Parts: sequence; C-alpha cells; structure tokens
Amino acid sequence: MTDNKINKEDIESYYKTYDYNSRRPVFIELEMLDAKQEELLMRSDTFCMYPWTHIHAWPDGYVYPCCGTDINPLGSLKDNTLEELWNSEKQKQLRLDMLNGTKNEICRRCHEQEESGFFSMRNSANKHLGHHIERVSKTQPDGSYDDFNIVYWDVRFSNLCNFRCRSCGPNFSSNWFDDAVKINGGKPIGQKKVIYAGKDKEDVWEQMKPHIPYLEQVYFAGGEPMIMEEHYRVLKELVRLEKFDVKLIYNTNFSMMKYKDLDVLEFWKLFDSVSVGASLDAAGPRAELIRKGTDWDQACRNRERMLKICPDVDFYVSPTLSLMNSLHVPDFHREWIDRGFLRHLDLNINILQGPNYYRIDALTPDLKQQVKEKYLEHIDYIEPHDPLTRATNGFKSAIQFMEANDNTPLLPEFNRVMTRLDGIRDESFYNVFPELKELEQYVR
Repeated sequence: MTDNKINKEDIESYYKTYDYNSRRPVFIELEMLDAKQEELLMRSDTFCMYPWTHIHAWPDGYVYPCCGTDINPLGSLKDNTLEELWNSEKQKQLRLDMLNGTKNEICRRCHEQEESGFFSMRNSANKHLGHHIERVSKTQPDGSYDDFNIVYWDVRFSNLCNFRCRSCGPNFSSNWFDDAVKINGGKPIGQKKVIYAGKDKEDVWEQMKPHIPYLEQVYFAGGEPMIMEEHYRVLKELVRLEKFDVKLIYNTNFSMMKYKDLDVLEFWKLFDSVSVGASLDAAGPRAELIRKGTDWDQACRNRERMLKICPDVDFYVSPTLSLMNSLHVPDFHREWIDRGFLRHLDLNINILQGPNYYRIDALTPDLKQQVKEKYLEHIDYIEPHDPLTRATNGFKSAIQFMEANDNTPLLPEFNRVMTRLDGIRDESFYNVFPELKELEQYVR
C-alpha cells in the first residue's frame, strides 16, 4: 500500500456509500490493511491519525495535536515554527502512547465523548485519514515522524471575529475585547484586540503555503473565517493550482458570505466537496443573545441565497449544546426543517465542555428531566428521516452526557457570569430564556 493522494473518483464513491457512524476507513479497502493497521484504525481506543497528518494552532499561537484539546500545548508559534513542533517531545510521546494503547491526558475530550456514545474527532480522523496509515510504519523509536507534509489543515490565523458569543472570550474573538476590559474593571487584559497565531500577520501563512500541494482537507474556523483575508488567500491559491478536489470544511457563524469584492459562494461552486457547519445555537432572540452579533433575519437570508446558488454544498447546523440552549435546540431544528432550510439529518450537535458552568450536566434534576423528555420526543420525530443517525445519535449522546454528572454546584457561577454580561450588554438572559427561570435562584 502506498501513501497516495485520493482522487476525484474516490471522493464521488465516498459520498455515495458514506456511513456517518461507521469506523470503517474511507478511501481505502480493508483488504489493503495488514492486521496491525486494521487494529489501529478500527479497534484501538487510543490511536489517532492526526499526529501523523495534521497539526493545529489556535489564534493565540499555541499549538496542539488537534482542536479537540486545550491542555498541554506542544508549544507556541511565538517561539517555534510548526515544523519544530511537529516533532516536539510532547508530540513524540503522544504518538508512542497511541501506538502502545496508553490513554494520553491530552486526548481526554475524545475519550469522554466516546464514553458518552459520541463519534469522536479521533474516530473521524481514523475514518477520513486512514488511507495514510502507512505513515505510521515510518515512526521512529523515539516517536518522531520526519515527513512534515500536512494533509489536513486547521490553523486559525487570528481571533478576528464579528461576534461576542457568551461562551467565548477575547482569545477567540476580537469583538470580545471591549467586554473583557469592562469585566476586568476597565484595566488592560494583557493582549491586543486582534491577535495573530504567528510572530506577525504573515508568519503562519508563509509557513503553511508550502503544504498546499499536499492538502486533502482544509478546516476553516476562527475567529470567524469569512471575514479573514487569509481564508480567501487559501481559496485563491487552491484555485490557481486547480486543486478543486481539496475538501473545504467550515465552522462559521454564518453571518457573512462576502468579503470586500469576493463572494464565497462563487468559490464554493468550483470545488468538488464543500461542507459548511453553521454555528447556530438557537432561533430568533435566543440566537441573538447567545451569539451576540447575530442578525437572525440575515442568517435566514444567507441560507436562502445559499440554496439558490450552491444547493449541492453540504450544509448542516452545528449547535454548541449548553445549559443555555438545552431546551430550545429541538424547536430550532424543527423550525428550519419546516422552512426547508435543513433536512432532518443536517444537525451535528457539539456538546460544550467548557467553561464548566455552561455544561448541560449543571442543569437541575427537574430541568434535566424536561430536556430528556423533549429530546426523546424529538428523536421519535427525526429518526425515521435520519439514515445516517447523525442528528439522532447527537441527541441520544447528549442525554447520556447530561446524566453522567451532577454539576449543579456550578450554577451560582453561571448566574454570576450571566448577571455580569447582562449588565455590560444591557440584556436579560432570563427574559429571553424564561424556560430556565428556576436557575435564577442559585446564587452565592
């Protein structure tokens, strides 16, 4: 077996036969795997393809094996290059742990998701990048892997963003900066409003540009990628190289489809595979409060325009499921199904895991029961129309995650944060979310 690039025919075949919940790797036949490779990709509880194919950088410059972790960074782009961090001591140890069946703490989020029944990022990495399994055999005894060719790109160029989502902060949203200063008593918070992952605005782009010929997938997130110049640089370079087989994947707040004189929809029409995950957590005023900056009517118009110009682009809503929107997500999902904006299966739930006081396991027993009943009712509605069971399993796993722990002691902190943000933004959380009114009593 060789470490070959996938082709257009592979992509087309993949989408015809795709099974969302299967751990079977795509782009490669099982007969091409030896016993060890098959074990790693399909049965191992620790192995993940990312450390051999991918590296991730947050807007603050800290580098990790993937975006699923926020502990034990490999290092910082302020001090090191991506190539240096590719074989950092932590990255080498991670590779060895994965091969030896040792659960590394850096991967705890995936392990927690899998215990709750979720199809984790680790599972997804093995499924979609398993055709590069031959790379693993080239791992050195110390855990180093010397071929620095990134095939999956997720580097956040900056924190530039036009929103101030309640569960976010200034490290990931430039628009959060002024609120953070107010929360800090008007004092500086130790960073600039707009921060770049590298030593300067151009640094990361210059490091990543040589990898474009090797790319198979690019994940655009932020900040908000649709307002970043670097996002369009990547698209222009892919078009120049005629690499239309690169899969474009987005996490976007879905507020902006145009940047200066560029229309992202015109780019998307050129590529074989585009997948857009819209970070929409609720509908109407609830959406506008949770993700400050949302214009709900504009989000609906963007979806209507997208359906007209790019009807074949894979579009799904990826709500961040938190204490705040826990009771509303099924209503929102059904509303967009009824409007023809989504199919039943076009929902990919992302369970918020931090800050802890926003987690759904902080709900009271009474509210947990209400959530459970509502989700089970919604599952009955969507399951007959959800052949991939992506949305269905999302709600089922959310119930399991919610019931696994009792974090109600965190509710006073939740109310403290809500009160602070309400004051700064002249809003009222409980007026917009009256269904959660009983939480208001939890104070220090």
